[in-house]
Amino acid sequence: MNEIIKAIRVTVVLWVLVAVIYPAGILAIAQLPFLSNQANGSLIRNAQGQVVGSALIGQPFTSDKYFNSRPSTTNYSTADPKKDDAGILKTGVSGASNLAPSNPDLLSRIKGKSDPDPSKVIVGDIPRLQSAGIQPTADLIYTSGSSLDPHITPEAAKAQIQRVALARKVEPSKLESLIQQNTDGRFLGIFGEDGVNVLKVNLALDSL
Repeated sequence: MNEIIKAIRVTVVLWVLVAVIYPAGILAIAQLPFLSNQANGSLIRNAQGQVVGSALIGQPFTSDKYFNSRPSTTNYSTADPKKDDAGILKTGVSGASNLAPSNPDLLSRIKGKSDPDPSKVIVGDIPRLQSAGIQPTADLIYTSGSSLDPHITPEAAKAQIQRVALARKVEPSKLESLIQQNTDGRFLGIFGEDGVNVLKVNLALDSL
């Protein structure tokens, strides 16, 4: 009986420590002013204070009035799983297509595909970008490993300046400034590469 009582006491003490005190302490630390934004999802709000997304998760932008996002295997998980006729969620909510460079599906998406049947013609990403006056960069053609990448390279953003400037009738120099203001540098100045947060720069566009 003594051993059973000891076991119950140890179980209760451990439960209080690891299931109550530790989570409560971590939650309290996470809500400190310099950590709360990251802990709560790095949410981004518009000028009206409404949550429009997260700085960590990409969104699809295809309009000429906005800087376009990277292609996404899952269309940034915006499809309805119950009505996914295009099959964009077949790889899961997040993940890469894992298509080899020689895969016909990948080549068709990138370069396009001609067919006597007009319904089977595919306009590739490279011809589409070139027709819009955009010099294709790797991240405007290939999807990211997660398919949820919120960033494009500064080069990819600058390649779209003329198209966005024409659609919005603004000076290209203003767009260059917006790109610089919304470019996230390397982590600790060492890790990763500079990236332009597409949602942030597009919100800045709307505030012009």
